[in-house]
Amino acid sequence: MPLSALLLIVVAAFIHAWWNLLMKRAGAGGLVFVWGITAATAVVFAVPVFALMRDDLAAVDAPIFAAVLVSAAVHTLYLWVLQRGYAAGDLSVVYPVARGVGPALASIGAIVWLGEAASLASLGGLALIVAGTFTIAGGWAMFHRGASVRLGPGIAWGAAIGVTIAAYTVNDGRAVRVLGAAPVVFYWLVNVVQALALAPWLGRDAGARTLVATHWRTLVAVGVLSPLGYMLALQAMKYAPVSHVAPARELSMLIAAFFGVRLLGEGELWRRVAGAALIASGVVSLALAGS
Repeated sequence: MPLSALLLIVVAAFIHAWWNLLMKRAGAGGLVFVWGITAATAVVFAVPVFALMRDDLAAVDAPIFAAVLVSAAVHTLYLWVLQRGYAAGDLSVVYPVARGVGPALASIGAIVWLGEAASLASLGGLALIVAGTFTIAGGWAMFHRGASVRLGPGIAWGAAIGVTIAAYTVNDGRAVRVLGAAPVVFYWLVNVVQALALAPWLGRDAGARTLVATHWRTLVAVGVLSPLGYMLALQAMKYAPVSHVAPARELSMLIAAFFGVRLLGEGELWRRVAGAALIASGVVSLALAGS
């Protein structure tokens, strides 16, 4: 993996962990929350798109716009499921499971659908990342009856989130690498479509205005940080295969584990450190595989 791609992924990882912490603290707001986040993104990024990327916007053709529609649907589901997951479980359980299932499926999809090569080093790196995810999520204790009752909802929702992550990663990676979509323009259009499609929910939800007024700072912060981190990841896909970028993004698990332990008091520091070490080893293996 080129150094430029790796640096983009590291910065994106910090950003991703931070906005997930904000989502966990804010609680579940349903589709109104999704609308607030996507509307903030659409407004904030409209200026740079129209000022600096008119040619890229004009280059959007039917295949790219079809990918935009698919991505908008999947990202909407992703944000809704993410809220439900954080309402049901701990950040340090939901996040690692989601971020472990996601890259595993995304890498398989990229290899099968996009025809990317799978080397032993890249497969070994992916295996280490999955092992680290398993450790952080509880290891074999996940299967004990008491632990399963406590961790079960978080694990189940985390897996569901992971499926949506895999779906949008492969779709968006194809849009950038195969169809030639500009990452910033592509993701901005996705959020515009989401905001417009979800606008009717504001009129149906009696508490929508109160919810937006109470959490507007979080909505704006997530609306800026979430696309910023993901756009950096999409840009990394310009320089490295999707099957390498998707798992390497899981560096954010190290940061999220720290947030869960230190900022949310979720404990079990040493187990999370062990899991983080496995993940870091996996990322190194992926980097060597792509060099």
